[in-house]
Amino acid sequence: MGIAQALTLLASSAALLSVVTAGGSAGASPGAGSYFSRPRPCGPTPPKPAAGKVWFGVSLDAANLTVQKYAARLGHTPAVLVQFANLPMTGQDKTFVDQAIVDAREIGSSLLLTLEPTMGLAAVTTPVVNELVKQVAGAEAQGVPVIVRFAQEMNGTWYPWGQQPAAYISAFRKVADAIHSDAPGAAMLWAPNEGTGYPFSGGKYEAKPGSPSFKILDTNHDGKLDSGDDPYAPYWPGRRYVDWVGLTIYHWGNNYPWGANVLPPAGKFEAILRGTFLTHGAKLPDFYAIYGVGQHLPVAVTETSALYNPSRRGASDFAIKQAWWKQVFASSVPKDLPDLRMINWFEWDKFEQQTHSFIDWAVTDVPAIRKAFVAALPSWLTYGSRSGLCSR
Repeated sequence: MGIAQALTLLASSAALLSVVTAGGSAGASPGAGSYFSRPRPCGPTPPKPAAGKVWFGVSLDAANLTVQKYAARLGHTPAVLVQFANLPMTGQDKTFVDQAIVDAREIGSSLLLTLEPTMGLAAVTTPVVNELVKQVAGAEAQGVPVIVRFAQEMNGTWYPWGQQPAAYISAFRKVADAIHSDAPGAAMLWAPNEGTGYPFSGGKYEAKPGSPSFKILDTNHDGKLDSGDDPYAPYWPGRRYVDWVGLTIYHWGNNYPWGANVLPPAGKFEAILRGTFLTHGAKLPDFYAIYGVGQHLPVAVTETSALYNPSRRGASDFAIKQAWWKQVFASSVPKDLPDLRMINWFEWDKFEQQTHSFIDWAVTDVPAIRKAFVAALPSWLTYGSRSGLCSR
């Protein structure tokens, strides 16, 4: 969703260090075992959960909710911590990433490192990538599995790296080659935004008619960029560069412009992944079959939640979010989507430019919602204490 999330994570460090110590789990959060008992060996195999299990991860507004408090609310520590950083990294970014590595080690989670080339894809130079790899390798040396999500939602029009397929693929391959060579226990995750609303017209970074990018993105060659064009294929970097595939999937509402407090239609979550969800009268490609099953790769829902807009009338906060998590955690999900191996909840309350309003995405702030959410967590999810650390 953006780099702003990263700027608050350091605030949780003191609280995190009280959750567990390097000697064991005396202060462990509910449901957690000893995080440091016989860690598994690191790499060269990129991390993924045990067969039949799905990692439950989280992106936290750590200035207002520490991982310690979140784990106490949930009764589990997350299997994945989501961390955002600019690339090239500023000094502050490096500090936050280093702290996130410590945090992930303390709670026994994997780190999903989301890298945002806010200065443009041309700024992702070889020296920049080499510095990144040192940091990722350093995380491995501390026993923390790392999954690198480079330039997420590249098919959107809201980021400086958006809708530039040739430049994006080149940069992704550069990062992947370096990670696979010098931090082979880490994984590369390719993660577009789900295609509802593609090509997301009107955004600052949309491909311009007549440009080389526009020609590449016009996949049906009709001279237009619209819902009839493939929202994923032009950005695919190739199987050898990718270890995980994933989508950002939110319930923003049912119609553009987004922001209405409405219940999601039945089956929306699986339909988006399987390509049966209609957008402007056109079906989406079957992302799960093409890039997960077809490429023999684990699939992640890299960010998810359901929109509640406190400034508008409509369905209630509880009703919207419960309707969404019932889809995300449905008993049919592991049966229908056995290659889905990670789901990360977006636990934030924040201003969204898309709706020009404050949006409540969180499910643990309100006690009644939290209680229902925790009760709905299925047995096929796995958490931090079970995903474990690794050691050299």
